[in-house]
Amino acid sequence: MIGKVIFVTGIDTNIGKSYVTGYLAKVFADEGNSVITQKLIQTGNSGISEDIMIHRKIMGTELLPEDLDGTTCPIVLSHPASPYLAAQIDKVRINLEKIQRATAVLRKKYDITLVECAGGIMTPLTENYTTLDYIKERGFPIFIVTTPRLGSINHTLMTLEMCRYARISVLSVIYNMFNVENDLICKDTEKYIKRYLEKYMRETTWGTLKDGIFTAYALE
Repeated sequence: MIGKVIFVTGIDTNIGKSYVTGYLAKVFADEGNSVITQKLIQTGNSGISEDIMIHRKIMGTELLPEDLDGTTCPIVLSHPASPYLAAQIDKVRINLEKIQRATAVLRKKYDITLVECAGGIMTPLTENYTTLDYIKERGFPIFIVTTPRLGSINHTLMTLEMCRYARISVLSVIYNMFNVENDLICKDTEKYIKRYLEKYMRETTWGTLKDGIFTAYALE
């Protein structure tokens, strides 16, 4: 039996994707599923992916054999930049098939594989190929991570519009409420994005991550 694959992307970099991915993995595992996480491409790092290490810490596990042999992050680039630029700096070619093969290995062993993307959905992986292209070609559903910070409405709606255009299934929009700076903006942003989902994407659920507690529920 082949397991499910779900991508975790965000509206920007430093939006909390790694923490959300870790908490999602823990929630799914607590429900009785065998779960593993994968990092699509890690930049600004050497050795084992630092984002994978965040996932394992939240999940409450040690590094797994698939982490140690590179299956959960087959491409690690040294410079903290987009994968496309980081690969140029490291003078390497990003092998997308290598990533796909690694995901296939994990699917065969685990019920759910959560694949954390790098940056936002339009982040370039190669010169003419983005994260959106990669997800669309494979047909897997996604979670989108957003926050209440100023400017997030614009970035969230553009991400959702791109998913609608590309016919990518959005399972949930997850509101990462770490370090909320303005309660008024926080509440209004949530209200506005929910209104968009109710109008255009009724099957997409809404989730929140606050103080280490993950909650997901359907729109009213």
